[in-house]
Amino acid sequence: MEVFVARSRLNLILLLVSLISLCFGSSSSLSSSSSELQILTAERRIDLASHIIRVVLNLKVQNDGASSASNVLLAFPPPQVKHLALIQAAELTGKKKKKAVHPLDVSPSNLADGPNGAKFFSISLKTPLTTGGSVSIEVSYILTQSLEPFPVEIAQSEPQLVLYRDSALILSPYVIKQQTTVIRTPSTKVESFTRVEPSSQIRTELKYGPYENQSPYSYTPILLHFENNNPFAVVEELEREIEISHWGNLQITEHYTLVHNGAKHKGGFSRVEYQSRPSMSGVSSFKHLVAKLPPRVHSVYYRDNIGNISTSHLRMGYSKVSELEIEPRYPLLGGWKATFVIGYGLPLQDFLFESSDGKRYLNFSFGCPIAETVVNKITNKIVLPEGSKNPSVIAPFSVEHSSETKYTYLDIVGRPVVVLKKENVVPEHNSHFQVYYNFHPMFMLAEPLMLTSVFFFLFVAAVAYLHMDISIRK
Repeated sequence: MEVFVARSRLNLILLLVSLISLCFGSSSSLSSSSSELQILTAERRIDLASHIIRVVLNLKVQNDGASSASNVLLAFPPPQVKHLALIQAAELTGKKKKKAVHPLDVSPSNLADGPNGAKFFSISLKTPLTTGGSVSIEVSYILTQSLEPFPVEIAQSEPQLVLYRDSALILSPYVIKQQTTVIRTPSTKVESFTRVEPSSQIRTELKYGPYENQSPYSYTPILLHFENNNPFAVVEELEREIEISHWGNLQITEHYTLVHNGAKHKGGFSRVEYQSRPSMSGVSSFKHLVAKLPPRVHSVYYRDNIGNISTSHLRMGYSKVSELEIEPRYPLLGGWKATFVIGYGLPLQDFLFESSDGKRYLNFSFGCPIAETVVNKITNKIVLPEGSKNPSVIAPFSVEHSSETKYTYLDIVGRPVVVLKKENVVPEHNSHFQVYYNFHPMFMLAEPLMLTSVFFFLFVAAVAYLHMDISIRK
């Protein structure tokens, strides 16, 4: 018994030692990787003109290590990772007019969190960076729902003020020799901002820096309090159904749950004041939105639970996009919601094609057509014709993929439905995706043959009935 206990204690000690060595090994590998690279110059531009925050980060990275490096790490504080909707990177070569852009892969890193819970993303370089070499990288990322209304409630006649939290210094696992940060606000009405010398304000721009020779993971919190009356349009849920008919039509139906996600409205609402003083009353509200639909759209409708909404205007485009200007039944102030449905038809030949291997594929846009909106959750349902087999999806970003079956009129086995879901969607996600499937043209004759057979049997039954003598004779 004592031998068994001793062996158990020994195994436990060995397990703890291996875990500690693993932790130290991962941290040492991170520190060694960080020491090999340094950032010569870093320039960050933050655009706060909308409720969607767009950031562009230009880096010039140099390899001072003894071996080549194939990855560059980006660090983000935990609050930003939570609201990160999209991140992209590109390698810049050449100068000015001859500048070339080469997209790079960006993915979450499996390294342990850095100081204060910093999360890492890894940029895969096009070619390994040799010793003494340098590379220019442009990183762009988008943050959603990162502006905090302050005060959280406003009256109809009050402007909307928001808070933005960040750091004057760029968070990085590398030494940054020189860096600057420029923040653009929607207007010159800035209530207050944290000063970290050197810092300055020129009209709608706040500049922090230049700062030199900053150590890894340097972080200096800043807080901006400014006026932002742009509509905080957030689609809580968008469900789009794309129904393919090989008889020549593509039918789209979109169900929206829209909310104004800015400072909540308090007190009563006066429509007379809203209409008579539009520049001072409800300045942060929105009463119309613009949806950019594909060209050659037809049979457009816009309705809610009550019925058709006539306050919409369609500007047709035959070679360019069509614009549908929609206006809810009431203006949306902070915290108010509206639910509605948009439907339209499209020519099938503009979106359905045939690949070299004989498969049919749909090429359609993924995101929300309404400009400058954030979609918390989007669901695209692609209803394929009955008889379609082996559906597959190609998307430019990660999506949740599932399948189901839908039954409509004259269906026997049902229509395959490809379901694509994604959260935290921004206008930059309006990229095309493809759905491939196999389809035999004979299935197009199934419904006409079914209808013809029904009418034929009815005709035969009617003829038989007319020629049948069912009278009782003696």
